[in-house]
Amino acid sequence: MNDVIQLNKSVKVNNDGVWIGLQGTIDYKWHWSSGDPVLFVNWASGQPYSGDNCTVIKNGQWLVGACTAIWTFICYNMSRGLVFVNQTMNWRDAQSYCRQNHIDLVSVRNQNENQQLEKFINDSQTFGHEVWIGLFRDTWQWSDQSNSSFRYWKPGAPRASDDKRCAAVEKSAQGQWDDYLCNGRWQFPFVCHEGDFCFVLCSDKLIVIQQNLSWSEALRYCRQNHVDLVSVQSVEMQRRVMNVVKLASTEAVWLGLHNYCSMNMWLWVNGDMVCYQNWAPGNGSTPENCKLENIKGAVQSGKNQTWISLPESHRLNFICTNY
Repeated sequence: MNDVIQLNKSVKVNNDGVWIGLQGTIDYKWHWSSGDPVLFVNWASGQPYSGDNCTVIKNGQWLVGACTAIWTFICYNMSRGLVFVNQTMNWRDAQSYCRQNHIDLVSVRNQNENQQLEKFINDSQTFGHEVWIGLFRDTWQWSDQSNSSFRYWKPGAPRASDDKRCAAVEKSAQGQWDDYLCNGRWQFPFVCHEGDFCFVLCSDKLIVIQQNLSWSEALRYCRQNHVDLVSVQSVEMQRRVMNVVKLASTEAVWLGLHNYCSMNMWLWVNGDMVCYQNWAPGNGSTPENCKLENIKGAVQSGKNQTWISLPESHRLNFICTNY
């Protein structure tokens, strides 16, 4: 959930959705809801025998069950340990309850923990009844090959689980996920990651970097990690910029546009002169103090996405290009 919160803060989902790296496969894999590795199982004889995908414990043994079934459940709490919740919910709702109020649905990592859990259930006077634990299986895998079992589907999702479906963060679902055909008619921006908690919004070969840097720092970042700060030399490129800039988290976003004071002119960082222009009224002229403030060009993320001139020390998001 920390990643989800950070992602939703960083990413403004202004379109129908934004692709993330979760894709369906044809292979089912068991996971613990908490993300613990599955090192131990204690299936009852003949289990898991059906196409169901969630797990209950009964008399110390595990059975696969329909995730929509209604049973009590056990959460794990860092300070209290095991917490029996004497409410009946389906597996997904039980998972949400545990994550909101404790840590997660309980994981069982070895035989000793299974015996402790069995005793806890017996002491809770629910022995002989089905109780949800945090083991589930699905066919979804992350494109970076991580073993993360975290899922944040919206109610009713995913609609299908196969190798033709991919996950997207959905604006109308308050940042929860839905599944779409990977190669269908859906054309979304997408989120890359560069290290922990550094999310990068991408569309085509333009990349909105949601870090607040000065113009010089942004230029250095783009040249080290991509190709350059973007140069906008045509109406077509301006349209591409307008398509991605609305995803930024600052009111303006750096372009590769700088003021060459001694010649009273603007240039792109790739060396080209500024022929096509899209300045907001009152911007684009060379002010008397341009040497003093070192003026650079940015594009507004709202309004008409026109260009404005700002001192290079302002800290803004910026657009790198891979062209």
